[in-house]
Amino acid sequence: MRLSQFLAALAFTTLAPPALLAHVQLAASSPAAGSEVEDFRTITLTFSEPVDPSSAAVSIVMTAMPGVANHGEMAIRNFTPSWSQDNRTLTLTLRRALPEGSYEVRWQAAASDNHPMTGTVAFEVT
Repeated sequence: MRLSQFLAALAFTTLAPPALLAHVQLAASSPAAGSEVEDFRTITLTFSEPVDPSSAAVSIVMTAMPGVANHGEMAIRNFTPSWSQDNRTLTLTLRRALPEGSYEVRWQAAASDNHPMTGTVAFEVT
């Protein structure tokens, strides 16, 4: 890299507005990562900035079931997704409570920078 290219890149990263450099991140979730929950019907993911809903994807996966050795992953499809008015919070409304087991909510989303970010939230239903 030439010195002029390095200086231009350095100037961009120090002078560019934060919105151009930021990637969307998961700010909060309910259930929280690592938590144990009982009978519930709503999962929420709150992001650090507004998300483009057309760039977002989410799945709920059962990763383990009590008493079942070598339980394979099982996709849960009994939910309806909806976005808050500011596109920061995604709510997954379950038609029925999840059975006991281990779960992951897997998400992908992009904000104004169009850079897709991914993550997971793992929790237990007891």
